[in-house]
Amino acid sequence: MKICIINPNTSSAMTNNIKSSAVSVVSDEVEINCINPGDGPESIEGYYDEVFGSVGVVKALKDSATADGYIIACFDDTGLDAARSMTDRPVIGIGEAAFHVASLVSEYFTVITTLERSVNAIRNNLLRYGLGSRCVNVIASEIPVLELEKYSTKSKKIISELITRTKREDSAGAIVLGCAGMGDFAQELSESNSLPVVDGVKAAVCLAESLIKLNLKTSRLGGYQPPLKKKYAGSMANFAPK
Repeated sequence: MKICIINPNTSSAMTNNIKSSAVSVVSDEVEINCINPGDGPESIEGYYDEVFGSVGVVKALKDSATADGYIIACFDDTGLDAARSMTDRPVIGIGEAAFHVASLVSEYFTVITTLERSVNAIRNNLLRYGLGSRCVNVIASEIPVLELEKYSTKSKKIISELITRTKREDSAGAIVLGCAGMGDFAQELSESNSLPVVDGVKAAVCLAESLIKLNLKTSRLGGYQPPLKKKYAGSMANFAPK
């Protein structure tokens, strides 16, 4: 079984951390290939970055067409719908995966993400996925994506303090870490705060493995139909559906 994890940003260090997180939970039979585009933003923080990250997701999926399932390892679920229209194999965004898993272990959960500019995108996704009522809060830690690993001790302390606050003020029963770069913190934060802390990468890769074993594929009806064949002009010519 082959699962391809696509990190939509260009940070190879983050890609390596994502792979380590995924490998730690999958079965021995699963081969993990974790890639990132060579072109695009170094981190995805807001709607503008997301547009260009989506192009990288499409290209990466084209280049890895032999996988049995795919993970999009950005919490905004960058390019998720486009990716699902490209293949009938399971494609899972780490945001959607984390929300669903948190809803299975708690009545209500809080998302702790990176910057304030990402909060509304996450809220919009929660509503779209039908889980808006299960999320009591989306909190920005104001830690930029690429600083999560660089200042990991400080980052964990800030996130732990936010967990303490949301337990007291929001009665959240579980925490969703709203960035792929926070995954290394999940176990320690769960143990120190005595509640479930969900890492979207681990959640997504376990769900992908399950869907593949169940032989469930992405529906080709509705919006996930394959894209119509047409010409794309200029620098986008190579992205034209065939």
